[in-house]
Amino acid sequence: MTTIDDHADLLTEEQVRLSEAGARDFFELLKPRVMSLVVFTAFAGLLLAPGTINPIIGAIAILCIAVGAGASGALNMWYDADIDAVMTRTARRPIPAGRIMPQEALAFGLTLSTFSVAILGLVVNWFAAGLLAFTIFFYAVVYTMWLKRSTPQNIVIGGASGAFPPMIGWACVTGGVSLDSIVLFLIIFLWTPAHFWALALFKMRDYGSVGIPMMPNVAGESSTKNQILVYAVLTAVIAVVPAMTGLVGWGYGAFAALLGAIFVYCSIAVRRMPEGDEKMMPAKRMFAYSVLYLFAIFSALIASHYGQHLLDLVGASA
Repeated sequence: MTTIDDHADLLTEEQVRLSEAGARDFFELLKPRVMSLVVFTAFAGLLLAPGTINPIIGAIAILCIAVGAGASGALNMWYDADIDAVMTRTARRPIPAGRIMPQEALAFGLTLSTFSVAILGLVVNWFAAGLLAFTIFFYAVVYTMWLKRSTPQNIVIGGASGAFPPMIGWACVTGGVSLDSIVLFLIIFLWTPAHFWALALFKMRDYGSVGIPMMPNVAGESSTKNQILVYAVLTAVIAVVPAMTGLVGWGYGAFAALLGAIFVYCSIAVRRMPEGDEKMMPAKRMFAYSVLYLFAIFSALIASHYGQHLLDLVGASA
């Protein structure tokens, strides 16, 4: 049976050899699916922030945030190569599959991290750059190297790294943070446990095989299902708050409430799922819907913000 130590030894022996990886392999290191969500929420933060930003500067800001997110993914894959090699979900990633050597991934991640932070600071502002640097550090060091393998609360605490992008986008425009940007942070922060624990439920064997203390493996299915429901309710509530603070209109609030009700319904279906259900269809549906939910929430925030802005312009010219 293949073990983590076997793969770790193999990777160590091969570190002296450089790979013949192509651009596609290095792009895969960036975790493009995760990056797309990061870029979109950062873009939303930039658009929702009060004030204006030069479109070219704004585009550079989003590119830097995207590269920084990708750098975090590369550093995560470098450190987690041993467990990725054992888990079926990740075994074909570039490092465990042997297409990229660990030292290449490390150099790639560090280089992208440095350039993304430096360019964001020089072109946009250093507060946003500092926030990006902290986000990369939090994901690569605090979450990946410490929390992930040490506590079942890894996703709860580590989820902060995925929640910072809209705050970074906001800071690119304003040079700081505000209550509204914190609310945007909280939407993603509270969404993350319900989203990821749904995945963890139907990937329990994978996580168990590498000793990662995910909530279902440590606390059991029942406790995890209850916590998924709690976080789904909290997410649904906080997602309506932007309408209460005046960031967007109540049309968004009603839409967010509807999306949140469906999110909570999905979590109830997961909670009612029988123990030991091998198909795990409610958990799989919730995981799929959770991704759609977050995209829809931030799309609605943008649409409501610019819809209200358009109405104000029409009213002013009338």
